[in-house]
Formats: sequence, C-alpha cells, structure tokens
Amino acid sequence: MTGSKEILNKMKGKVGLGSSASDTGKGKSKVDKHVTHGYHTVEGKSPHAMEDYAFAQFKQVDDNELGLFAIFDGHMSREVPDYLRANLFDNILNEPDFWTATETAIRRAYRKTDDKILEKSVDLGKGGSTAVTAILINCQKLIVANVGDSRAVICRNGIAKQLSVDHEPSAEKELIENRGGFVSNFPGDVARVDGQLAVARAFGDKSLKRHLSSEPDVSVEVIDDDAEFVILASDGIWKVLSNQEAVDCIKDVKDARSAAKRLNEEAVARRSTDDISSIIIKFK
Repeated sequence: MTGSKEILNKMKGKVGLGSSASDTGKGKSKVDKHVTHGYHTVEGKSPHAMEDYAFAQFKQVDDNELGLFAIFDGHMSREVPDYLRANLFDNILNEPDFWTATETAIRRAYRKTDDKILEKSVDLGKGGSTAVTAILINCQKLIVANVGDSRAVICRNGIAKQLSVDHEPSAEKELIENRGGFVSNFPGDVARVDGQLAVARAFGDKSLKRHLSSEPDVSVEVIDDDAEFVILASDGIWKVLSNQEAVDCIKDVKDARSAAKRLNEEAVARRSTDDISSIIIKFK
C-alpha cells in the first residue's frame, strides 16, 4: 500500500498537483531555463481532512508557454477546491478573448466557474473555496487573480510587494450589508459574513452566496531583471508571517521546491495550525 502511495505522489509531482497530507513537486520553463517552480503542502492540525490544493505546471499553448499556478483553500469542502483545480484554468484559457483582453477573460471565467459550482452544489456540497491564481506568459508577464485570503507576493531586489487583495469581511462590510447580509465578530474574534465565513469573497458557499462575491481582483506584473521570485500561499502562511518575513525566510534558498518547504516549516514553527500550501516561482 505504501509503495502505491509513493508512486501516486511521484506522478502527481510530475504534473504539478498537490493535495495529500504532505506533498511536494517542482518544474522548469522551456522558454527560460532560469525560471523554475516548486510547491509544498502540509496538512494542518484541524480535525477535518486536508482542504488545500496546489496546482503548478508549465504548458505549451500554440506558440506560447504558460506557467499556470494556483492555491485553492477549501472551507467545509474538499470537493470545491478539487473541482477548481480540475477546471478553472481550462475555463480561463477557453475564453475567446484570453489573449486580447486577458484580465476581462479571467474575471468572466471566475464568474462562470462559480456559477457551475453552484449548479453542482448537490454533488460538490455546501462548502466553498478561496483561490489565488497566477498565469505567467512566456516568462515575461504575470497575471494574478484572487478571491479570498490566499495571497500572492513578489520579491523585487529583496523587497516584498503584495500582488493580491485579502478579501476580509470587515473591509467589505458595506457591500455585504447592501446585499442583505451582516458582518459579525461573534462567535470568536474574527469578522465573519453572517457570523460564519471569515472571507468576503469565495467560490461556492451556496447558502451564503447572496451575501458573497466571487469577483476576483486582478493585477498584472511585468517580469523584468528586478523580479526575483513570487510566493503563492494559503492563509496558513499569512496568519503567522508578514509579506517581508516570508520573503526574508526564503530569499537565500536557491531551489524553488526547497524554498516552498522551508517557508511551510517556518509557518509550522510559528504554530500555524491551518492547512498550509505554498508555491514558489523563481526567476533567477
């Protein structure tokens, strides 16, 4: 049994899929041999099964190479993040104006994917998932989109810059109330939509959808000589590490997969109890 599990994990690593209690993988661009990626996942100490999924791979599309990277962090669900892992990038790339109006195409694909998840709620369950995605086009341009509190950070000359937006209920309180919902810090000390969900935007969550958004924030970053690496990680990292602390933790680790593992280990050492997933994209 152990041998078959090891074989399965090796196969998943080759195609860039991570979802076991602890999983890892890596890859390299064919356009630029200096551009590499690595990912690592760690199951948290919560009583539920692992709900994080990592996706990382380079893909040739006609005359272009795309680096496709994502962290999907489920809540009350393993099915929704798994569905996203299997479908979201295909939905984005199938948008007819992906190459001519990329940001618009990504926003539309996010909405269509959420609609499909809601239609399949009988099969996928009542839970949901956050997502942060990054598409690297020919190692020259990076498009980041996100809903929820997984985060993307780029390091330029040793300095951390956040590329995504943390969608916190307290920051979107007025929007949530305008949809008929409310934001409450009870139970606990974290602001939650309708006293339940600690993020203001997510895929799925059919029972809360009237008060939630799946509209992503999208940013575009040119990858030039100053760009060193990008971190994509679930909130299991960001609950215990600032952007700059995360960058400083791995800036001297040359191998991308080793850097992802090192970052996760630091979060565990700082007593993060959540599921933890990270992807590192190295440019040098």
